[in-house]
Amino acid sequence: MRRPTPLPEIAALLTLTAPVAPAHLVRHPCVIPLTPSIQTHFPHQMTHAAKIPTSGVTPAPQRPPVTISPMDPLLAWRKEFPILANTVYMVSHSLGAMPRRAKECLAEYADTWASRGVRAWHEGWWELPITTGDILARILGAGPGEIAMQPNVSLAQAIIHSCLDFPEHRNRIVTGALNFPTNHYLFHALEPLGAEVVTVPSRDGLGIETEDLLAAIDERTRLVSVSHVLFRTSYVQDLAAIAARAHAVGAFLAADLYQSAGTVPINIRELGLDFATGGSVKWLCGGPGAGYLYVRRELWPTLEPKLTGWMAHQQPFAFEPGPQRYAPDAFRFLHGTPNIPGLYAARSGYEIIEEAGVPAIRAKSIRQTERLIELARDAGLAVNSPLAPARRGGVVTLDVPDGQSVVDELSRRGILVDYRPGSGIRLAPHFYTEDAELDATIAAVRELVPVRAL
Repeated sequence: MRRPTPLPEIAALLTLTAPVAPAHLVRHPCVIPLTPSIQTHFPHQMTHAAKIPTSGVTPAPQRPPVTISPMDPLLAWRKEFPILANTVYMVSHSLGAMPRRAKECLAEYADTWASRGVRAWHEGWWELPITTGDILARILGAGPGEIAMQPNVSLAQAIIHSCLDFPEHRNRIVTGALNFPTNHYLFHALEPLGAEVVTVPSRDGLGIETEDLLAAIDERTRLVSVSHVLFRTSYVQDLAAIAARAHAVGAFLAADLYQSAGTVPINIRELGLDFATGGSVKWLCGGPGAGYLYVRRELWPTLEPKLTGWMAHQQPFAFEPGPQRYAPDAFRFLHGTPNIPGLYAARSGYEIIEEAGVPAIRAKSIRQTERLIELARDAGLAVNSPLAPARRGGVVTLDVPDGQSVVDELSRRGILVDYRPGSGIRLAPHFYTEDAELDATIAAVRELVPVRAL
């Protein structure tokens, strides 16, 4: 972990103006203590790192006790998510439920800003894009210091693209037609720079056949960029096969993990991904404003992002003019001031997902999505997601007429789902979902869909 060394006069000023915090202030669990390697860079600041009061945080209202089945121990986590007390929350693929402790972490952010002021940067804020990424790394199979948090995936993807050039002999970007639109917009924006976008079509509207993707990847391919799980249908793509083919022809592979991280097990290192991006809004229950970027460690010395900023500099507090001198670690993929409150909020979800365990979450997800499909088909509802569990992520999409109106009426009844044109309404149980909520959701949909349309 790299902590920037300030100029001598700045260090002296910090020493004079950063007294030890009063004894009645205690460290809040939302803040990760600074590592010894960081302390060697700033020994004069380590006695007062990020201490804030824990009193004065308003507790969330209590909900009635939940009966926990021994067959579903993950339901013990329901009490951590206040919205579940009065809502059937089947929309975690869009916005995961807020953990109770996220409110405390955001209060900690406010208290730290109020009590520590500018000193907070040297008491943990500066490292937060990396220390927060370290929690996520344990979920995704990356190493410490290998994930740099970003405001969103659009920016994370753009940073990847800014590392690359597109000479005529190797200028192709291969992607799938069902990739998320942001990624398509970014790919086509590179065409004036010489990139050629190769979009592999879907045969059935559900997914992209692996063999079709592999056939499109050739020696002219610079970058293969795919989603691990497709956002419309929850189709799971074979990253291992795609990575093997991309590397065989000398291409890079970037995977968008937004719809898989937190519900489908993944090991970035074992797959050999060159780049991975995603966000915290969905299955990770981390809220908006906390995207992430993984870059394979071996590539760091060879990549110089054109989309850059002062945080990526070897000595940011030297404030040097002229060309960028990139940091030797994952800081080189940062840019401007990070979204500190978003990072505070995101940590709660990461910690819960890690404690619950993605393999256990995945096992429950498969069971509950199977049940949703069974209920839907029994009700005569058309399923627009893969039927094979290995090819299905955490969402079941139902193709119903006038889907947005159905979603609106379900919301009025306290059942939250969403709708995507061309696919249908998306239902997403998560590890905190009760089985009875599956039955209630399908029963409500069946009631709202005219019999003549079945």
